Amino acid sequence: MERVAGHRDEANVLAQLGDAIRASRRVAGMSQEAFADAAGIDRSHMGKIERGERNLTLLNFHRIAMALNMPASELLRQASL
Repeated sequence: MERVAGHRDEANVLAQLGDAIRASRRVAGMSQEAFADAAGIDRSHMGKIERGERNLTLLNFHRIAMALNMPASELLRQASL
């Protein structure tokens, strides 16, 4: 696949988003287990998302934003995406 100029490395995108999710969860004062439960996502899967090891579906991204009580666009902004 040909890379487009300025195209972000996909692993880096996932890591940036995972870092933003983790930071927002911590600011909200939630444990990973409580956060995963609030988002309706398995805790081990949530850990992989936060570590940038899993690509999110749009629905899971929406669930995460809702559990953090913030617009999904704010999570993207915090991740510099």
